[in-house]
Amino acid sequence: MMKLLETPSRIEPCLIDVPTPELIDLVAELSRAATVLGERLHPRSAASLADLVRVMNCYYSNLIEGHNTKPREIEAALVDRFADDDDRRNLQLEAKAHIHLQREIDRRYASGTLPDPASVDFICSLHRSFYDNATDAMLVLRSSDRVIRIRPGHFRESPEEEVSVGRHLPPSSRCIAAFMDYFADKYRMEDARGFGSRILAIPAAHHRLNYIHPFIDGNGRVSRLVSHAMAYKAGIGAHGLWSISRGLARGLQSRAEYKNRMDSADTPRQGDLDGRGNLSRRALVDFTIWFLKVCLDQIAFMSSLFQLGNLNKRLRIYVARHNFRDEAWFLLEQVLLRGEVPRGDAVRLTGLKERTARTLLADLVAHGILDSDTPKSPVSLRFPMDAAEILFPDLVPDMGDDHDLMYP
Repeated sequence: MMKLLETPSRIEPCLIDVPTPELIDLVAELSRAATVLGERLHPRSAASLADLVRVMNCYYSNLIEGHNTKPREIEAALVDRFADDDDRRNLQLEAKAHIHLQREIDRRYASGTLPDPASVDFICSLHRSFYDNATDAMLVLRSSDRVIRIRPGHFRESPEEEVSVGRHLPPSSRCIAAFMDYFADKYRMEDARGFGSRILAIPAAHHRLNYIHPFIDGNGRVSRLVSHAMAYKAGIGAHGLWSISRGLARGLQSRAEYKNRMDSADTPRQGDLDGRGNLSRRALVDFTIWFLKVCLDQIAFMSSLFQLGNLNKRLRIYVARHNFRDEAWFLLEQVLLRGEVPRGDAVRLTGLKERTARTLLADLVAHGILDSDTPKSPVSLRFPMDAAEILFPDLVPDMGDDHDLMYP
């Protein structure tokens, strides 16, 4: 019996062979919603929004791990402003690495060079890159009975690297390579897999990768980045404008759902009517339904935030809140619609005298809501935390109550 459980077939069923009507409907609805998300936004404005979503994705991914790195700390880390306290600095370095990795996934998908997310090389590269700038303290795991050093990009392979995750005992270290080869073969997105099947593979791969637990640490973060990449390959990435980590951390009704659902999906097969694999087919179906509903909920939430009408109203609030001239709203609206505006057009668009218009433009740039690649190039929208709190309520957690969102 133990020999069977230490073979890669232990993670079967890997895929749902015959989707239920509810799953078929969810796949269709998710595909439609992802296509609509941000479709009226100019690509340049959408790219700026994606920068903000990466911060939120990182924030919530860290919360799932019990690491409360506040959005302002993450924003500071991206411009190399770090806390003096070593523990806070390490959290900032961790967050910066996460965002750079997600940005690279986004860039490679846009350029057509994103490899298969389930491949062993890609998964190992994510893990390796996550620890590129880690301090020595970040690479050491301590428990009551041992000290283990993380080996970035390397699977567990020695007896000292055996682990348990709650009630779950992952495959032993000596078998990880075989399990991961099996995983890569089962979830290869580059095969002639149907569109709906690719979407259904995302939740299953997410659970099975964590079930294998191939690394001594960092499995959760890697699995969420893999899911992000798989969403692109499945056609529901929506230019990076929604965050799976936000949904997993918050759940549909409770913040404890993710942990509980993952635990339930570990359930062994329950009799002859529960599939033919080692694990429960029914539990995989239930987890997949929940996961896709979370994705759909997040896409719907982001769609409501990014609707031009809603965003326009909040731009007015932003202008009033910061005591800018009324003409600032029209200038920001035009940048939103056009993606970018030449600096010289500020006079014509605002109707102000040249000196006044240039002063207004300089104030908006200094405040961070507008910026450009060079001092003379066209300006486009940016979304620093000060602006995000007004423009995207509920996306940015209340800065005074971050601890309330900690994952249990």
